[in-house]
Amino acid sequence: MEKYQQYLQEAKKWCDDMLILQEEANDFLLIEEWKRKVEELEERLLNTQNAEEAVLVDGEIHTLHKEWRQFYDRFYAEEVNLFSAEEQQEEKEREDRVPIGGHKLPPLPYPCNALEPYIDEETMRLHHDKHHQSYVDGLNKAEKELAKARRSNDFSLVKHWERELAFNGAGHYLHSIFWKVMCPRGGGKPSGNLEREIIQSFGSFAAFKNQFSKAAEHVEGGGWAILVWVPPTQRLEILQAEKHQNLSQWDVVPLLVLDVWEHAYYLKYKNKRADYIENWWKIVCWEEVSRRLKEARRK
Repeated sequence: MEKYQQYLQEAKKWCDDMLILQEEANDFLLIEEWKRKVEELEERLLNTQNAEEAVLVDGEIHTLHKEWRQFYDRFYAEEVNLFSAEEQQEEKEREDRVPIGGHKLPPLPYPCNALEPYIDEETMRLHHDKHHQSYVDGLNKAEKELAKARRSNDFSLVKHWERELAFNGAGHYLHSIFWKVMCPRGGGKPSGNLEREIIQSFGSFAAFKNQFSKAAEHVEGGGWAILVWVPPTQRLEILQAEKHQNLSQWDVVPLLVLDVWEHAYYLKYKNKRADYIENWWKIVCWEEVSRRLKEARRK
């Protein structure tokens, strides 16, 4: 009988250990059921008068032990998988990290003629291959010059290179978004959470579209109209950006951007910016904007 009593003591310890795990696994009912079985087995063992009954109790104890081991192994396998997923995410972030002065021009997600007739092939090619490339080159140059200044402790040109960093960095990042929020079979209206957020923030899609279009039309000189998610207020807002970086807010996430520098439309539309803006709505990729909203709300 002594060895069976030892089994039960171990069983009780297992239950206590499992209860600690349940704080994370949330299987309280299962553990309570196991505790009840152990108490029943302990009472049966105390009242056992023969070896055959003790053997039966011993078998049930071992069955419980097997269940616990399976639970324990499954629980820690999930923990390992979770840890592995976190490691994979960290590794991906390391791979995505851009070294100082290592920015590259992203490829277009479609052919240069894919957005015709709304944006012509020649404009797309010049805009992407020449203008966007110049911002990438300028950003890399600014980062390298600032790194050189840190090494030499010579910051006599820091104002110039910080300005170049802001201008070219904003130009590169906004253009990288711009290509993705357009697509050949775009247009129409958004749906799902994006539609609800637009209505919540602006009253209706029509009101949002009108304000965004007017903001784009009235940017002074070259610049952008930008739909942003504002984490502190948990709502959408429309901003203008003169050049790429002026008139912006901090702690916002760009979702939808429209380039209204003349190089984005002049070959086709000449000085008719409003016509360009009106046609641009026909190629907005709402699926990408929705994806960006989903990511922004996680931050």
